[in-house]
Amino acid sequence: MSNKQIFGRNVDDWVDEYASSHQNGINQVCHTIGIPTIVIGLLLMPLGFIWTWCLYAGIALFVLGWILQFVGHAFEGKPPEFFKDWRFLFIGLRWWIRKIKK
Repeated sequence: MSNKQIFGRNVDDWVDEYASSHQNGINQVCHTIGIPTIVIGLLLMPLGFIWTWCLYAGIALFVLGWILQFVGHAFEGKPPEFFKDWRFLFIGLRWWIRKIKK
């Protein structure tokens, strides 16, 4: 159990709540692929100031990652957690890290 706090709550509590809406296997696969796809897209976009292809690749990856997120939630039958609390936008990566470390 982590003692680290984010947004006034224990990080593990945030991740556990996030995980509760990600039980379906297809949703988990979509998120396991989609979350790093979004992150890579975000990292590539600023490089578009140097190399234009990075901007387009970054945008494409960002959009693809979000499509995977919403497809996963269609299989889950639940809306994304950030619909009820925007702070969950920052928890998905932490969930992904915990999932990969298992």
